[in-house]
Amino acid sequence: MASKMTFYYVTLVLYLLISEPGECGRTPIRSAAASLSPCLSAAGNARATVPPTCCTKVNGLIKTAPRCLCTVLLSPLAKQAGIKPAIAITIPKRCNIRNRPVGKKCG
Repeated sequence: MASKMTFYYVTLVLYLLISEPGECGRTPIRSAAASLSPCLSAAGNARATVPPTCCTKVNGLIKTAPRCLCTVLLSPLAKQAGIKPAIAITIPKRCNIRNRPVGKKCG
C-alpha cells in the first residue's frame, strides 16, 4: 500500500513538473524536470539525504543550463506538488557543488 502511494506521489509530482511550458535554453523543461526525479525527497525535506544520483543530475544541469535548474525548482507547479522552493534550492549546496547558482541568481 505504501509503495503504491509513493508511486502515485512521484508520478503526480513528475506530471506537474513536466507540464510546465517552455524551454530552458536548448534543454526542454520537461526533460530537465524528469531528470531531477531522484531529487524529490530532498526537495521537500531539508533533513533528507540527497541521493548521489540527484547530485549527479543537478551538477550536470548546472553545467549545461543553470537557469533551467532554478526554473524547475522554483516553478509554481513544483510548489503545488509539495516541493518547498526554499529547500529545493539548497540541493546544490547540500551536494557540495561548486559554481552553483545562489541567492537571487536562482529566483
